[in-house]
Amino acid sequence: MAVLEDVRRLGTELERSSPVYVRGRLKFRVRQLVYVAFSLDERVMGFAFPREERAGLVAGDPRKFQLPSESDLRFSWVHADLAALDPAEARELVVDAWRMVVPQKVARAYDLAHPAGPG
Repeated sequence: MAVLEDVRRLGTELERSSPVYVRGRLKFRVRQLVYVAFSLDERVMGFAFPREERAGLVAGDPRKFQLPSESDLRFSWVHADLAALDPAEARELVVDAWRMVVPQKVARAYDLAHPAGPG
């Protein structure tokens, strides 16, 4: 079972990433692009995910993953039930979401420095 603390430090340490609170909700962003956000009760993690792949992710495990609200379907975004994720899986989702908003050279440098994946 993952909790916010499993990914908070990672979101702060990723290059160009910064935490921000919007209406009491923790979000991580690179410049103005939010790539991870948590619900007020910290049970749900929304994260950037390729739009063309999200239906498959949700269909593969609807207990863990859900589509965002209808008004947010235009965004490349998925929701995950943190309690259904293990900590390593949550960290991997955060890093993959971060990769979507940073330049490729920054993501490649991270991969070289962390060949085993997110810590």
